[in-house]
Amino acid sequence: MTNFDQLGLDTRLVKNAALKGLTTPTPIQAQGIPHIVAGKDLLGLAQTGTGKTAAFGLPIINRLLKIGTRPAPKSCRALILAPTRELATQITDNLTAFAAGTPIKVFRVVGGASLNTQSDRMARGVDILVATPGRLIDLLDRKALTLNEVLCLVLDEADQMLDIGFIHALRQIAKLLPRRRQTLLFSATMPKLMEEIATSYLNDPVRVQVSPPGKAVERIEQGVHFVRQGDKAKLLADYVAKHPGELALVFNRTKHGSDKLTRLLESWGFSVGAIHGNKSQGQRERMLHSFRTGEIKVLVATDVAARGIDIPEVRHVYNYDLPNVPDNYVHRIGRTARAGRDGRAVAFCSPDEIGELRDIEKTMKAVIPVIGGEAPIELGPMAKRGPQPQRGAPKAQPAGEGKKRPTRRPSRRPKREQAA
Repeated sequence: MTNFDQLGLDTRLVKNAALKGLTTPTPIQAQGIPHIVAGKDLLGLAQTGTGKTAAFGLPIINRLLKIGTRPAPKSCRALILAPTRELATQITDNLTAFAAGTPIKVFRVVGGASLNTQSDRMARGVDILVATPGRLIDLLDRKALTLNEVLCLVLDEADQMLDIGFIHALRQIAKLLPRRRQTLLFSATMPKLMEEIATSYLNDPVRVQVSPPGKAVERIEQGVHFVRQGDKAKLLADYVAKHPGELALVFNRTKHGSDKLTRLLESWGFSVGAIHGNKSQGQRERMLHSFRTGEIKVLVATDVAARGIDIPEVRHVYNYDLPNVPDNYVHRIGRTARAGRDGRAVAFCSPDEIGELRDIEKTMKAVIPVIGGEAPIELGPMAKRGPQPQRGAPKAQPAGEGKKRPTRRPSRRPKREQAA
């Protein structure tokens, strides 16, 4: 498929997609939309930033347009579940734009907003409801919502929902859904629990996989810089200073650590903010708006809070702390190189994080080029990296990065251990 006109969509949707710059379908859109239009269940595996929202949103709106009647009170015809408020907001904004000029109404329910206001809005019914699992259950417990009329269910970023403990909420919701429905499950990775979800929710699904799970977007230049934990803040400042005016997203493992790093960078004169689970919904939305508009240039975030950040202008992702879950590395760096643009990702690796680095490289089935510091001997066979930056690494080192990595001496380990 070379354009959206060939995907069986309403002409109004094709026009609205074009207004958002979508004229040529991405692989997940070209392969997935025809199956969804045909009414089939679908398991879609694709990297972040590849257009999954349009892949399910356009055909869902297309189907609802053919019904021609309003939804019943306290009901919805399509339910889209997302793991975070930010992702739910992003989906809602995109679907609202796709449905412009049509009678289809999209509504979002998430935590951190007034439950009474959301209950009042649901009393009139909506065509498409975008929700986080926890807030959806709040509305169900209030009897402010019924799922009896759901024709289509979407689980977006399903792997992340499992990672942050939504499996029990998903099981509870599944019991309330009609058995005869269309179900679409989208994910960037395929953890073991996903098999249970696929079996419970999907009926003879079509599997569309446009890239291997765990593979990073090819347009992202990657690199790893070895550094002591205590020197990471200064190293980050050096990197950020080399790209003034460009948006940078920094991943920290903890909420407290994110706030501490933000205060330190502010004291050094950087325009920076933080986003994490301890921030209110209003604070998170204001911070994202400031980052999106360029009012702040650096955003420090935790994994959960940053899931769903879709800002094409993000040029740099810094893994200040390496993630404990290898798949999260792919999600993190997927916040850059979006909408056809290029991006850069640098991982700061302290001696205590060598295990995390090895796990990430095994998951990706690729070696991240060393761009600074000295690779520890503990890396063993995984450390067979060229001393020069490859495609995927920043070309220049910030000041104070230390010595270039010397040529590795031949390993003295027994051959049997090298092969392990």
